[in-house]
Amino acid sequence: MSLLRRIESARPASELPGATPADPAEPQGRAPAPATRPTAGLERLPAAAGATPAAPGQGSGMTTGRMLAQVPLRESFRDAKFRIQQRVIGDIDPKLDLANAVEVRREIEEAFGRALDAEGLALTRAERTRMLEQITDEIVGLGPLEPLLRDESITEVMVNGPRQVYVERAGKLELTNITFQNDEHVMRIIDRIISPIGRRVDESSPMVDARLVDGSRVNAVIPPISLVGPVVTIRKFASTPLTTDDLIRYGTSTPEMFDFLRACVEARLNIFVSGGTGSGKTTMLNVLSSFIPNDERIVTVEDAAELQLRQEHVVTLESRPANIEGKGAVPIRELVRNALRMRPDRIIVGECRSGEALDMLQAMNTGHDGSMSTGHANTPRDMLARLETMVLFAGVELPLRAVREQIASAVDLIVHQERLKDGSRKITNITEVQGMEGDVIVLQDVFVFEQTGLVEGKVQGRLRPTGVRPRFAEKFEAHGIHLPPRMFGSPI
Repeated sequence: MSLLRRIESARPASELPGATPADPAEPQGRAPAPATRPTAGLERLPAAAGATPAAPGQGSGMTTGRMLAQVPLRESFRDAKFRIQQRVIGDIDPKLDLANAVEVRREIEEAFGRALDAEGLALTRAERTRMLEQITDEIVGLGPLEPLLRDESITEVMVNGPRQVYVERAGKLELTNITFQNDEHVMRIIDRIISPIGRRVDESSPMVDARLVDGSRVNAVIPPISLVGPVVTIRKFASTPLTTDDLIRYGTSTPEMFDFLRACVEARLNIFVSGGTGSGKTTMLNVLSSFIPNDERIVTVEDAAELQLRQEHVVTLESRPANIEGKGAVPIRELVRNALRMRPDRIIVGECRSGEALDMLQAMNTGHDGSMSTGHANTPRDMLARLETMVLFAGVELPLRAVREQIASAVDLIVHQERLKDGSRKITNITEVQGMEGDVIVLQDVFVFEQTGLVEGKVQGRLRPTGVRPRFAEKFEAHGIHLPPRMFGSPI
């Protein structure tokens, strides 16, 4: 996106050509709040000598109390920021190259200094720094979201309309003091996210999936579907992918379990990672993918590219929604079919949601061993039921037994994750798919999480082997991988 377009998108709706003037400090359609409301920054401080009284609705009301009644209120920090921001926007060169971040920020800082001098606005050092950061974020970043995206402790950002922003830290939700100016402000930020990747959102298509430059996943829903205003959900990913050591330290898994999973990947077993929303499925898929040897060709298929593979030979395919005319859509299923023609050693599908599950199972059954995917499910058994349902979405009329035979033949292992009550994420089951007995797919846990209690809000338990050696263990030997029997809880 050019700097000119970013500058235009940073302008409040009241500043755009043909717009009706409005108080930039208040959402359109709302009456100005009383002057005595508590706000942050410059408000409720004595005015500078010689300052003129503020305009009605901008803090001109008189407060109770003899002394305070004689002290005019200064304008709010937010009002002053919007006014300075408009001066900065009008002063900087819109033809600046956005790729040169240092030059763009230097230009904004110089324009900011000139705007403060022209306004004669007295700010403390902290206020000046905060205002400059916020104006810079509005012009070249994602506005009020930037501080949240920079905070490494935040894993999810949830914007519920302009006045309510939640974040997730350590698996727990927190309400922040971040707000947007109005619905149009949130819409400008959504447009800034989706425009670079060719996505769109409007009344005819009010939902969109996208991604940030760092791979973070974004979902946006706008009115009339959303009744609270534009809603944005951002699933953040660490700037550096989590490793096995990180997950062991967090208690997600044990060293023995990861040794086993590494052997499964190297022995080219087909793996599904299952779990609920926010249980860490994509993170686990990233970790499992890191075990793939560097000399193999990997093709990934995703709705919004977010996998962070570090191998040299990786081809990333991303689905595409239909254009405004309803044409040009490229669904996941079509990409999976095309991936089969690209001579892949491994196919990794970010998530199976529909008919692409049939194509994925067929790929696993026709020589593309070592493939992986994820799916939403509450247990490993539920994951198989979900796969059955998704295969039926493909529109191919198959007997249920034939579908189950496809699944039992294709899938070797299910790694199930859960987000527990205390917000921690753990592998709760590593389950082998053993085959068919009659019309039923036989499952056998190899490792399980055993919860023993809840102490001071923290889930207590242990990850342990079940003592059962998996039937596919001979594949380990065929690939020169030797795992000690004690890994599975067997004394021999």
